[in-house]
Amino acid sequence: MKCVCADSCHCLTSVVMKIHLILLATVMVLLTSCGKDPMAERAFEVAIPANFPEMKHEVKFTKEGFNLGKKLFYDPILSRDNTISCGSCHQQHVAFSHADHRFSHGIDNQLGKRNATSLQNLMWNQDFFWDGGVHDMGQIPFNPIQNPVEMDEDLAVLLQKLRANDEYRRMFKSAYKEDTINLAYFTDALSQFMGALISANSRYDKYVRGEGGQLSETELRGLTNFKAKCSSCHATDLFTDNSFRNNGISTSIESDKGHYEIVLLPKYKGTFKVPTLRNIEKTGPYMHTGSFNTLEEVLKHYAQGVKQTETLDKALIKEDGSLGIELSETEQAEIIAFLKTLTDEEFLNNKSFSE
Repeated sequence: MKCVCADSCHCLTSVVMKIHLILLATVMVLLTSCGKDPMAERAFEVAIPANFPEMKHEVKFTKEGFNLGKKLFYDPILSRDNTISCGSCHQQHVAFSHADHRFSHGIDNQLGKRNATSLQNLMWNQDFFWDGGVHDMGQIPFNPIQNPVEMDEDLAVLLQKLRANDEYRRMFKSAYKEDTINLAYFTDALSQFMGALISANSRYDKYVRGEGGQLSETELRGLTNFKAKCSSCHATDLFTDNSFRNNGISTSIESDKGHYEIVLLPKYKGTFKVPTLRNIEKTGPYMHTGSFNTLEEVLKHYAQGVKQTETLDKALIKEDGSLGIELSETEQAEIIAFLKTLTDEEFLNNKSFSE
């Protein structure tokens, strides 16, 4: 497992994978000339961040496919009564999470049972959702669309609505060169939009890539503490190892069994996917339960609030049998200062991703 540190990141700078795309301005676009419309139809390269590990999914992008995916993402037509869109619960200014919502409101004002996850750097994920129930990025939309408390729409009915819409007929034909609207094209278009949501231009990123980013002494101490206390789970510059763990936020693992519901292995009862910490300053409330409103509450939990269950992660059990992570108040404050360097304002404000 790779540590999250400047040295380990610099050693990755030689590993720069490039994918050739036809479109699309993301925060990582390298245009060959300045002053051009970034969404103009032309061939150019998108550089995969040098401090990122290997991708798990690859997406072929086109300008038309991306624009179609964006329109679908923000369109409430995906829900049964045309009131809820993907963008309703995944808002750009908070890294495509749901601002200030413990649980999102879905169809008929119903509430889900887990906090909405942020959508960023999805091409580096091998499993999706808190329970890891989806393994293909293209299948992500089917869960909320069909969920009775989220969008509650039948896929066949959704296709009928799209096929009856003149603008969608034009956009699908432009993207796929056929007079056809089907689930394959639908999921491909949404995958293009979601896959383009790459966040890798925080002050931390610029620091580790030697691009002029600076960290204060407090932030550097926070990085050192983070490396020692947190990076076994929040690993690599994705700030997650994509594993499933029980972090002791509840004594009950029966009400929501997490990853166990997918794999039916007892050791995974009450375990949930380790979330990325990128843009964490913006994505509260925190945990799958939305139990903590601030980063201070999160760090305090790990220092003195961890609860025992039979599947509690071993990293939270000390040698003397006590629970939690040894974190002084000063160390907690320093770690929080470091975590705020992971905020990527370019990503949060990139108009290419806006409705």
